[in-house]
Amino acid sequence: MALTVKDMKGRKIGICVSGGLDSKTIAKRLVEAGADVLCFTADLGQPDEADIRDVAKKMAPCGVETVIVDVKKEMAEACFKTIMAEATYDGGYWNSTGIGRAVTVKKLVREMKKRGISTLVHGATGRGNDQMRFERYTNIFDPKMTVYAPWRDAELLKEFPGRKQMCEYLAKFGIVAFPGGKKRYSTDGNLAGLSHEAEDLESLETAMTIVKPTMGVWPMQAPSKVESVEITFVKGRATAINGEKMNPVELLMAANKIAGRNGVGLSHALENRIIGTKSRGVYEAPGMELLGKSLRYIYQAILDKRATAMFSELSRFIGTQIYDGRYYDLATEAAFAAVQTYANFASGTVTVGLYKGNILFESLKGVKGSLYFEEDASMEASKGLNPVSSQGFAEIQSVEARSMAKAGQIKAK
Repeated sequence: MALTVKDMKGRKIGICVSGGLDSKTIAKRLVEAGADVLCFTADLGQPDEADIRDVAKKMAPCGVETVIVDVKKEMAEACFKTIMAEATYDGGYWNSTGIGRAVTVKKLVREMKKRGISTLVHGATGRGNDQMRFERYTNIFDPKMTVYAPWRDAELLKEFPGRKQMCEYLAKFGIVAFPGGKKRYSTDGNLAGLSHEAEDLESLETAMTIVKPTMGVWPMQAPSKVESVEITFVKGRATAINGEKMNPVELLMAANKIAGRNGVGLSHALENRIIGTKSRGVYEAPGMELLGKSLRYIYQAILDKRATAMFSELSRFIGTQIYDGRYYDLATEAAFAAVQTYANFASGTVTVGLYKGNILFESLKGVKGSLYFEEDASMEASKGLNPVSSQGFAEIQSVEARSMAKAGQIKAK
C-alpha cells in the first residue's frame, strides 16, 4: 500500500535532498506533518555544485539537519566499470544519472540504517525513471525499509500542483525560494556528467543548444587547434593521462576538464524510459566519452569478429540494466564478469586528438593482446599472409554462392 503524508506523523524518516525547491518543500511539509526528519545528500562530485556543503545551508531554514555522505570514490569506480563495458544507453547516453542513483542509494540506505531510520523519502516524480531506481535499490539493500514518494501522493499533488504553490507555501515560514529564472530546464549532475531535461526541452522544436554547458563548451566555441591526449589503460581501466598516474576520481576529473574544453561529450537523445514513455535529454559526459572512445580503439585491436559481436551484446545489456535500476542484479554482475574476460587483454597507450567535439585517432602503442599485424594486412609484399593461399578460401566460398543462385534464393534483378 502506498504511503501518504498522513502516515509520516511520528515516523523517523530520511529524505534524499538536493537543496532545491522540491527538496525544501518536501522537507518542510513533512516536518509540519509531525515526522522526525533527517535529510541526506550525496557528494558525487557534482560539477554544477560549487560546494556540496551549500546543500545543508539551503535546507537549514526548513528546520532540518542534512547529512552529507561522500560517494565520489564509489561513483568513480562505477564509472570505470561502465566505461570498461562501453555501456551506453539510447543515443549514446553514458548513464550518468543511472550510475549515480545506484551508488547513492546503496550508501545512503546504509547511513540511514545506522541512525535508526525506517522510511526513505525521495523527490522523484511519478513520470520518470528515478522513482523506480530509488525504490528498487532501497528494496535490495534493506527489504524492510519503506519508501515514501511525495510526488505520487494525491494529497500533496493537489496541494502543490506547480512551483508557484511551493514558493507560496515556503514563504509562509519565511523561507525564500524562487520558481526558477531564465534557465528553462532541469539539471542533474555528478562526476560522470550532467543530464538536462524538462520544461523548454520537452518541445522537440527547441534546439539542444539552449543548454549552457557546465562541464565545457559547445564544439563551435572550442579552440581551433587539435589537443593531443595520451591515455594509458591497464586491463580496461585508465590509469594515467599524459603520463601522469592518478586514482579514478582524479583521472575522471582530469578527463572531464580536458575533453570539456574541446567540446567533447555533448549528446541528444529521445530515450525510452523505464515506465514505457519517451523522454528528451541533453547530456554532458566529456570524460566518459573521451575514456570510452579511447578504450574502444584498444578493443578494436584485441577483439576478433565473434568476440566483437558478443562484446556489443554485453555492452547493450549492461547499459540497459544500469538505466533500468538493475546495476547490482546477478545478471549484470555476470555480464560485467564476461566483459572483464575481454578487458584483461585491453592494456596499452592510446593517443587521440581532440578538436571541436571530435575525438581523432592518432596512435596505439603497447597493446600486447592486439590481433593486428602489419605484415598480414599489408597491401605490399611482406612475410605475412601469402595472398596465393586465399585462392582456396575463395573457391570454397563460391560453392555456397553458386548454390544459392541455382536455387533461386537470390534474385539478379
